[in-house]
Amino acid sequence: MDSLYMTRALDLAKLGIGYVNPNPLVGAVIVKDNKIIGEGYHEKYGEAHAEINAFNNSVEPVEGATMYVTLEPCSHFGKTPPCVEAIINRRIKKVVVAVEDPNPLVAGRGIRILRENGVEVITGVLENEARKLNEIFIKFITTKLPFCTLKTAMTLDGKIAAHTGDSRWVTNEKSREYVHKLRHKHSSIMVGIGTVLADDPLLTTRLENVDGKNPIRIVADTKVSIPLDAKVLQCDENTKTIVATTEAADEEKIKSIEKTGAKVIVTPFKNNKVDLLYLMKVLGEKKIDSILLEGGSSLNYSALQEGIVDKVIMFIAPKIIGGHSSKTPVGGEGIPYMEDAIPLGDINIRRFEDDVMIEAYVGKGG
Repeated sequence: MDSLYMTRALDLAKLGIGYVNPNPLVGAVIVKDNKIIGEGYHEKYGEAHAEINAFNNSVEPVEGATMYVTLEPCSHFGKTPPCVEAIINRRIKKVVVAVEDPNPLVAGRGIRILRENGVEVITGVLENEARKLNEIFIKFITTKLPFCTLKTAMTLDGKIAAHTGDSRWVTNEKSREYVHKLRHKHSSIMVGIGTVLADDPLLTTRLENVDGKNPIRIVADTKVSIPLDAKVLQCDENTKTIVATTEAADEEKIKSIEKTGAKVIVTPFKNNKVDLLYLMKVLGEKKIDSILLEGGSSLNYSALQEGIVDKVIMFIAPKIIGGHSSKTPVGGEGIPYMEDAIPLGDINIRRFEDDVMIEAYVGKGG
């Protein structure tokens, strides 16, 4: 039964996707006499945690009940009081935890406090599922660097656009809808200046019947070539942009960009491009916990080469367009020998009508 109730808690946690960054996704279920009497999830950053919402939603007294929670209850004051105190004060008898808090400063402390106060604690129930759900949080809290997902789409013969540059649309509507769900999940979306110049994208989240947030838009632009009337420079309170450039950029152009409301990050000049490792550190300091990389072939290669990519999501459409000059998802100089190819593993395959999506993690190849 533990797995059944924890599955429910994980499903609840998913309802917070896109609303709690950089906090973790957490769900909680309270069970008494083999019946769910309360449940909740972390709904929004800065607001009540899952455990507190479960208490508030309980339909009967929780004393002596068991709580199932997807992440170790917090033991420190943040924007809200520690949940372990509420659990102890309400006399919960047993707590079942999917995964311990990955924060190296507090990991295991909440569990220890509960046990010291007579609460039985079981850990590791559906741990792998819980870790994958919170892969963004785990990477960010342990490294202070954003979790980076490289998303791209190609035809069956490996092209992201025709030789004319036309790329609308490689994939079908269902695939594109899922991409907007990915945008909703990530704190930011990054493209290169080539994508801005070629497509002038808006880079916002467009989902029906979902209060989708817009990710922070990041443009890697070595020499600030971005036109001042580009759509990504249309900024307001809910639609923000960062232009990442280098010391080679024109200072007057930087000032003009900042007048649009966009922010500019100046990185060192590395391999004639933006220093992506430096950029990741700065973005992490700004509490940007995740990036959906929707770059062109050049930026994709640079990101892989610099080792900032954690996961790759590749959509493959059943189309063939050919062309020697038609671009592929990953360009750049390329890796010279097959034995040095970047390994991918932990593969997941889905279909969106006739399109195939392959999701894989970098560095986990066999």
